[in-house]
Amino acid sequence: MIGRIRKLVEAGVVGINNRNRGYIMPHNPRRLYGLVDDKVQTKRLAQAAGIAVPELYGLIRSVRKAREFGRFVEGRDDFVVKPARGSGGNGIVVITDRRGDVFIKGDGATFTASAIEHHIQNILGGVYSLGGHPDEAIIEYRVKFDPVFEKISYRGVPDIRVLVYRGVPAMAMLRLPTRSSDGRANLHQGAVGVGIDMASGSTTYAVCHDRRIAEHPDFGGTLAGLDIPHWENMLSLAARCQELAPLGYLGVDIVLDAELGPLVLELNARPGLAIQIANGRGLRGALDAIDAADLTDLDASGRAALTRTIALSQGRVM
Repeated sequence: MIGRIRKLVEAGVVGINNRNRGYIMPHNPRRLYGLVDDKVQTKRLAQAAGIAVPELYGLIRSVRKAREFGRFVEGRDDFVVKPARGSGGNGIVVITDRRGDVFIKGDGATFTASAIEHHIQNILGGVYSLGGHPDEAIIEYRVKFDPVFEKISYRGVPDIRVLVYRGVPAMAMLRLPTRSSDGRANLHQGAVGVGIDMASGSTTYAVCHDRRIAEHPDFGGTLAGLDIPHWENMLSLAARCQELAPLGYLGVDIVLDAELGPLVLELNARPGLAIQIANGRGLRGALDAIDAADLTDLDASGRAALTRTIALSQGRVM
């Protein structure tokens, strides 16, 4: 056991305790968590800063308003319903089509208007929120993912998680929905995690259920060597998010819409460590390099450029 721990430390792997004590506690003041835990507040901060996010169609705060959700989606065939303070993708319902008052999910399952109202009432009751506290329901634009992911994503929307440390993107992974994850892009539910070379934006190492894979488990599409469109823009976008919520250790989730380009989906004050598994390497090297760098007077584009410099100096893992 001691030998295994020593090997992980030598490989630069950051564990949960080290993440909490060495990075989250010193760099993420508790009073700022609300800026990212509440998706509505995050969205409004981003919009005020000119950062693109999925359009908000409506916000439901009471049971009475839940009965009126139809007016928020009037004339819309597709939309997303999700909790403002949810986590792990829980409570999110993605409607891809409708026929009158019948709403259809990507897997073909149908909802009546009353079923969606009931789901919204569960959201309001805190069924999906952090800590089980009363919540609000968001109704927003449904992202139409870029066709570059069409052959390697099962139904849901793939996203890119960027871990930003002291305003500098340190590591990133592409998260791809699978059949076993029920179309969600959460690794703990069975999605595929694909490491991304920070210098080039090209995919490298891939894992599913903590095991290395070369192809998507549902489609067989090759996962390495895919060039992520708008990569430099994504790095700058992730770096800018640290200015919205001044947290030193931040997870930024970005989606690539076929029509609108990169959109910030949400921020996370406690990003997990599976990003290391997806990349086949530890975080410590990048974090130490950022600590050693002079960040004085660097704007978001300058911090994104530093990301590429660090990545090139550390080499690429395949």
